[in-house]
Amino acid sequence: MLDSIKTFFNNNFMINEKGHDNSHALKLATAALLIEMMQQDHEVKDEEKQAVKIALKKKFELSDAETNELYMLAKQEVKEATDYHQFTTLIAQHYTQQQKIKIVEYLWSIAFADNHIDKYEEHMVRRIADLIHVSHKDFIKCKHRVVESNR
Repeated sequence: MLDSIKTFFNNNFMINEKGHDNSHALKLATAALLIEMMQQDHEVKDEEKQAVKIALKKKFELSDAETNELYMLAKQEVKEATDYHQFTTLIAQHYTQQQKIKIVEYLWSIAFADNHIDKYEEHMVRRIADLIHVSHKDFIKCKHRVVESNR
């Protein structure tokens, strides 16, 4: 599993001049959170899968093939993870405030992909927003943006 993740990132993303690249882990953490969101209500719909893939493609400027590969790797990572705190810790430490807010917006877009926000989905978005230090005001603004854009 680790080899497939390493191969994917070596083939698709550049490493900085110091040889370090937190972006590998950050991309996987972001994708894993989006997949966790998709699975939150225990009923994965095609609209939610598409919303995850669209968010990944936009966020990381990936091709369709890269998006699909990251999606599959993140699904496997979620399956093996004990909770999503390992993902939120990376995001909280390394993303800017604007990037964190965008993650919350992506989470809302996945939760609302089926035109319904389940109470468990809302709870998860709230929990992740807290863990990555996004204010309640921004949490609500993101929700309103997503709901309004889907009307």
